[in-house]
Amino acid sequence: MATSDPEKLVAKADKMTKLSLTRWNADWRNATVLYEQAANAYRLARNYEKAKEAFEKASKGQEMLASPWDAAKHMESAAAVAKEVGNWNEVADFYRRASELYIECGRSQPASDALGKGARALEDALPDEAIQLYTDACTVLEEDGKEQMAFDLYRAATSVYIKLEKYTDAATFLLRLALAADKCNATHSQCKAYLSAIIVYLYAHDFQQAEKCYNDCCQVDAFMNSDQNRAASRLLSAYADADVEEIKRAAQSSIVSNLDHVIIKIARKLPTGDVTGFKRGAIETEDALDEDDLT
Repeated sequence: MATSDPEKLVAKADKMTKLSLTRWNADWRNATVLYEQAANAYRLARNYEKAKEAFEKASKGQEMLASPWDAAKHMESAAAVAKEVGNWNEVADFYRRASELYIECGRSQPASDALGKGARALEDALPDEAIQLYTDACTVLEEDGKEQMAFDLYRAATSVYIKLEKYTDAATFLLRLALAADKCNATHSQCKAYLSAIIVYLYAHDFQQAEKCYNDCCQVDAFMNSDQNRAASRLLSAYADADVEEIKRAAQSSIVSNLDHVIIKIARKLPTGDVTGFKRGAIETEDALDEDDLT
């Protein structure tokens, strides 16, 4: 029976891949099998650092054997064990490499999934990197015409942006989701994304941007005739009337309650500041004063 000592398995495999006076060709086929066995043994023993290194070598071996699919799988395993030891930069690097290998196979879905796994693993430790991974995961699917498969990724990235209080970026990503939904004829998702973006601007206490976003969205026929349009209009009217109680009622409507959890959560906190400055007439008076100001 072959040895199950992972140290010996790796040592033996390393010898098979090194050229010498007596070995003119590397034996990647047999070496890769040994690396795989060693990686699994290390993982079972919870020796994650060694397991990670063995999975990296197994991945390289599969690449040398012209099997990018298996190489990608091993790279994902390396990422998973890197996560166990909290080596977050390596988690990102390994999932990115796995994604690249899946793309070599012409498989956009697993390529995007790998990036998504990396993003989810990094949300707390490296949120900015998580957002970049989510963004790249969306791009992979967009470039393959599979926008509908990316909806959850858009939402996840939006959630991280909101946690980071990057509200303009969050709204922009929601509008990107709306565009993707439009390409898929997913009208309901499109309209929900528009309403969500408007709520994010209101939560950031940027009424003018919320109003501009609403007016832009109203150029889309699907939104004009939607429940989400009516919910947005009700919210904006309440802000324009500086009616705090109506803002709260509008933010708790059934239409808003059917949005994603992170959007419902911030909607429940509206308004986030003094709304008297948004009252009808107040903005117009302010603009008039600006025009009369010749200093």
